[in-house]
Amino acid sequence: MKCPIYVVQPPHRSLLRVALSLGVFAACGTASAQVSEKDFLDDMPVVISVSRLQQRLDETPGAVTVLDRDTIRRSGARDVADLMRLVPGFQVSSSFESVAPLVSYHGAFDSYSNRLELLIDGRSVYSPYFIGSIGPGLQTVALEDIERIEVLRGSNSAAYGARAILGVINIVTRHTADTLGAQGALSLGENGVRDAQARIGWGDDRSTFRLNMDSRSDDGLTGANGHNRVSRLNFRADVNPIPGDELQVRLGAMSIFAGKGFAGNADNNLRDSSFDASYAQLDYKRVLNANADLSFKLSHSQEDYRDEYPYSLLPYGINDVYMVRGNGQASSDSLTLQYTQRHSDTVRTVSGGEFRSERIESSALYNTDATFVTDFTRLFGNVEWRVSPNWLVNAGAMAERSSVNGSTVSPRVMLNWHMTPGQTLRVGVSKAFRPASNYENFADLRFVWNGYVLGINTVARGNVQPETVVAHEMGYLGNFPKHDLSVDMRVFHEQIDGFIRQQNGKGIRYYLNEEDFPIHGVEYQVKWKPWTGAQLVWNQSYVNIDASLTRPGGDLDEFNGTSMAAPKLTSSLVYFQKFPQGWDMTLAHHDYGTATLAGSGVGSRVATTRTDFRLAKAMRWGTSRGEVALVVQNLGSPYPDFDPAFSFQRRAFVTLRLEN
Repeated sequence: MKCPIYVVQPPHRSLLRVALSLGVFAACGTASAQVSEKDFLDDMPVVISVSRLQQRLDETPGAVTVLDRDTIRRSGARDVADLMRLVPGFQVSSSFESVAPLVSYHGAFDSYSNRLELLIDGRSVYSPYFIGSIGPGLQTVALEDIERIEVLRGSNSAAYGARAILGVINIVTRHTADTLGAQGALSLGENGVRDAQARIGWGDDRSTFRLNMDSRSDDGLTGANGHNRVSRLNFRADVNPIPGDELQVRLGAMSIFAGKGFAGNADNNLRDSSFDASYAQLDYKRVLNANADLSFKLSHSQEDYRDEYPYSLLPYGINDVYMVRGNGQASSDSLTLQYTQRHSDTVRTVSGGEFRSERIESSALYNTDATFVTDFTRLFGNVEWRVSPNWLVNAGAMAERSSVNGSTVSPRVMLNWHMTPGQTLRVGVSKAFRPASNYENFADLRFVWNGYVLGINTVARGNVQPETVVAHEMGYLGNFPKHDLSVDMRVFHEQIDGFIRQQNGKGIRYYLNEEDFPIHGVEYQVKWKPWTGAQLVWNQSYVNIDASLTRPGGDLDEFNGTSMAAPKLTSSLVYFQKFPQGWDMTLAHHDYGTATLAGSGVGSRVATTRTDFRLAKAMRWGTSRGEVALVVQNLGSPYPDFDPAFSFQRRAFVTLRLEN
């Protein structure tokens, strides 16, 4: 079936032959009508998560890093969070002390990743319960199920609304037609690494199905009660009931068990916490004609958190025990309609609307049994206008109304200029908003025993306004096929106004819009194939945050602590090498400049380095194939992670993967 979109055919061969590593796109999601295999195997990869239109990488209104399936496998990573180390400008912590890993872009301002939007096959999976954190959502699917990850570096509220204030991570899972048969993997190694995964796929020409079960566990960071286990079950069905129609059904459940607390700390005892989540998603798309399609998405998600421990009341003169609890539940329902049309060879549009409802219940966090409901109503649209063969304009906006935080409009305009074949310059401006989360608006965290108030931790004042980001950026994407070289560069200035931060007034915490400050800098990625079977990927990011916020204790940070929320300079170099007889090697070195650890106070500034190594051997017998791999994470000295008391030690493990 032909795709009803306009695709430019570049006149030169692909740099680094990215068609093989970035073009294996089996499913298009719901962004537009299905493209042909030739489009995806062409010289420039196609992405779907920037403007909601399928667009070539050099025609998107923003800088995008694509991590394809081959890169994911060869990286040696065990989870999605670890993969974000390969993206310029990102900071990552593997600590489970905040229930889930921390992933941030241009600043790890707190213990939760709540300024990024996370999508899995177009479904938003941030946690309403954890202040909008994407940490739990990053663990929703196994790496074996992922086709590619598209990471938009920069604001994208114009397409996805409130949570996309600094960027978007879109995980695209594999089409079930590509995962027929049986497959399994097992990893064992140091630090209690115990990973197991099994998948089965079946079907025929009209319908295909996949069921994947897996678990991942280790002992966490040294110095932390960080042992953890993630267990997942995911099902996907792809059905073509009649020509022109596509129906996809996704169901899944996940459980996270993680240690928390410190020995001998009465206020934060050693204990285990649990986070359970489940989801259901239905996607339907109909191609109306050669130039238009209509898509429909319906989803429901549920999360349940359990964290409690005993606290002795002897200091209060009471011979009893009080149970400190952080338990609660949250759920969300979302309905999205989207219409895509090609009006001519020069103009394409996408428009639609979304209704999303979030509900949170937690007497522990809000001092009430009432249910907090927040409804979002969104209207969005984007036009792609090819002014001339070498000039392309993307203009779009989202109008969003929150039942709690009011209305906002997030616009974006971007101009792409194809200076010469393979050389593209991009410049534009966007505006984005992040309304306060339910907790930032209504938190009432106090400890009450038999009507007696033992203490008050947090009481929100309820007058927090949405954060605002106005981003100016200029980008360059260059391909040099004669030298097997590509360059992706982004220069940015992001002005944040009304930054929301926790404060401490007379021992009681609350939230307010504390400060306005800019984030500016440059980041780039260079890919080079110097010889047969080799690829070098060089990332570097320079970020400067001009701010001097206060600590939760209320004291001014004389060392400009928020400017240390992201290292000023980070670098990474990844060397991929394929050898004869199925041997494959990866060597990755990451160098992070000085930054304040997210889980610590002012003064805990560290610079870290990490070097990972992977050596694998592919095997094949008859129709079956497999791979055995040795992975060593952090060849060097232990480095502090999240908190100065926590360290990431060397981890060596072996993975065996079999597929039939």
